[in-house]
Amino acid sequence: MKKTLYTILVTGTVLITSCKKSLDQLPISNNTTDTYFAAPNDFLQGINAVYNDLRTYPDRLLNLSETRSDNLYAVSEGGVRDWEGINSFFKTIAANPYVEEGWSKDFNGISRANTLLDQLTKNGTVITDAALRTRYEAEAKFLRAFYYFDLVRLYGRVPLIDHPVLTDEALNIARSPVADIYGLIISDLQFAAENLPIPSAYGVADKGRASKFAAKSLLALVYMTRSGPTYSIDGPGLGLNEWSLAATQLTDVINSGAYTFATNTGTATTAYSSIFALTNENNREVVFNVEYATGSNPQIGATYPWLLVPDGYFQSLGKPNQGGLEIRPVSNNLLNSYEANDIRKPFSIQAGYAIPRGVTETRSFFKKYVDPTQVPASRTDWAINFIVMRYTDVLLLKAECVLHGAPGSTATDVDAIVNNVRIRAGLAGGKTGITLPQLMEERRKEFAAEGTRWHDLVRSGLVTTVMPAWIAADDVRKQIQPFNNNYIIYPVPQSQLDVKIGLYSQNAGY
Repeated sequence: MKKTLYTILVTGTVLITSCKKSLDQLPISNNTTDTYFAAPNDFLQGINAVYNDLRTYPDRLLNLSETRSDNLYAVSEGGVRDWEGINSFFKTIAANPYVEEGWSKDFNGISRANTLLDQLTKNGTVITDAALRTRYEAEAKFLRAFYYFDLVRLYGRVPLIDHPVLTDEALNIARSPVADIYGLIISDLQFAAENLPIPSAYGVADKGRASKFAAKSLLALVYMTRSGPTYSIDGPGLGLNEWSLAATQLTDVINSGAYTFATNTGTATTAYSSIFALTNENNREVVFNVEYATGSNPQIGATYPWLLVPDGYFQSLGKPNQGGLEIRPVSNNLLNSYEANDIRKPFSIQAGYAIPRGVTETRSFFKKYVDPTQVPASRTDWAINFIVMRYTDVLLLKAECVLHGAPGSTATDVDAIVNNVRIRAGLAGGKTGITLPQLMEERRKEFAAEGTRWHDLVRSGLVTTVMPAWIAADDVRKQIQPFNNNYIIYPVPQSQLDVKIGLYSQNAGY
């Protein structure tokens, strides 16, 4: 892939899709980049191209975080599915397509961001609106930080590239220490937080673009992730005590008044499900999401909604097959963790299905994003946006910081927040003295199928106790390998190791 990645850097191919629109643009090459960025609209298309690499980000979360965690028991019938090695901690997953995709897509996004930032420096004066020029720079830096943060959480050390490079140069860039990658991430997000607009400043055509508060929320999560345990590996945790730094950013978001916690206006079911409704996109729970549209040419629909849903379910509805192949069952541990009357369970999880004159499936699976009335003819053409971060997440992250010693009240900043989340889910409030493990269990059910679980376990330090206990209890087929700390991050993709022997060393344990 590395040859492919830096060929993309050299050729600068731009696929333009973002913000519910399609912009038709021919590929450009490195030799013509300077002449291509010659008008304001060229920079608009350039920044849209950086957003474009978010298209498969939700798939990556479901494949590499949700599937890795104790939320799914993804042991396939034939033992040959790509997700099997992810769920079962196989050592031989360096060539796994999910592992390869994460590296390639993130670096493709970074390359596009670097190209745009370089051209803003060289040719940005063609944008006579200085505020717009600064906004483009802030958007590009937000997205570059976003992609690098994803890489650090997945692979640990990665090459640090902050400018366009040619193939020969790329082949001599080794993996940098995680602390150095974080340095760029934090610098980029601080710039973005200072220079991006507030959400309400965007017009209808620009809904979905990164905002000041999206940057602050992501910066807070970066501080929190850096503060997690090191596990004696080159992973995302550095053992730092930056919970107060994170809490400051989250408090700014909370106090902004830009977002609203979705409360029960009719029933708890309505309140929770409305957050994810196609008819209620970009609602005031949404801090940042990936935008999709259906029926466009080129196609810019989503592929994630069916990813954890078996094709048999769509057959039972009389809908077109989507490509989910077979079931990735929800783990018994997660199913049993829900309290009675928790409306999040039936909304997020389908308890089996029956095909007329066919098989009956009794196992449960995630169907959180599937509206049976909105199933497209093509599996790559789902219209529903993916919420990367929502206001409930911001509130619960603030609670987590307070439990780690950040300024705040356990009564109002932890217990009250958790109780509000529970009440919206149809459960009783009144919980007091919430502990970190209890908070993580509440997060587990609130964000089921949203791709946060694995990263929550790693950041909290609970992964080393939760995962071994879950394997012992739920692995009825005895196919999951014993957990060890090396599996907190993924291997360097084999294609990267093969490009130039010796440039990268493989992560320990693979």
